[in-house]
Amino acid sequence: MVALGKRLLAEGVGTGWVVFVGCGSIVLNTSVAQQGYGVLEVSIAFGLALATASYVFGGLSGGHFNPAVTVGFAVAQRFPVRDLVPYIAAQILGAITAAALLAYVASGRPGFELLGSEFAANGFGDHSPADYPLHSALVVELALSFVFVLVSLMATCRRSSRPIAPLFVGACLMLVYLVSTPVTNGSINPARSTGQALFVGDWALDQLWLFWAAPMLGGVVAGALFSLLHGKSDRHRATLVHEHGEIA
Repeated sequence: MVALGKRLLAEGVGTGWVVFVGCGSIVLNTSVAQQGYGVLEVSIAFGLALATASYVFGGLSGGHFNPAVTVGFAVAQRFPVRDLVPYIAAQILGAITAAALLAYVASGRPGFELLGSEFAANGFGDHSPADYPLHSALVVELALSFVFVLVSLMATCRRSSRPIAPLFVGACLMLVYLVSTPVTNGSINPARSTGQALFVGDWALDQLWLFWAAPMLGGVVAGALFSLLHGKSDRHRATLVHEHGEIA
């Protein structure tokens, strides 16, 4: 069994990698900053970052890197509830650390002002990349979080598919960001949203509630549906497998 401390470290580092690469593709890319969001490039960055982190750290922690995924796995009874809060805390800490590193790197660019930059934070209304209102952001974040968490569960529920599961999940995240980036700047991950919002402050913190509520609700619904579709026969085995550090 992999010790909890090692699993939490893997979750924190993996989440930080996803946030730094994904958000860095927006913040550090001057052509994106000047000409608008390169949706395809951002989507590829997030998807490949998740896939690589899952291959490197998935065998230790299960490779969630997202509170919505952790909650979904817990609701589906494929993750121990007692580890729920420590995992989410590790993911948030990893995202904040990545955001701090990203802010430090970005500050070296002439003319960059953190307070005047949206810093890849998530938003709706005036802070949506394409000015989408609250109800559009809510629907997109909820629906895509549900799909992403369900795909994560389905891709890892069979031992035979685990070697390629990170590719499927990474590809799913790419598709999710292709749709969500113009609407909300792409969240689907409360930890990713929190790290950026803390550095932007002001409006980003005011709107952060949506990027917790929608992904977490989507994760809960996905976990409940997965639990309904799959019988109780392999739940106990899956939880034991996850506790031993394999992707569950």
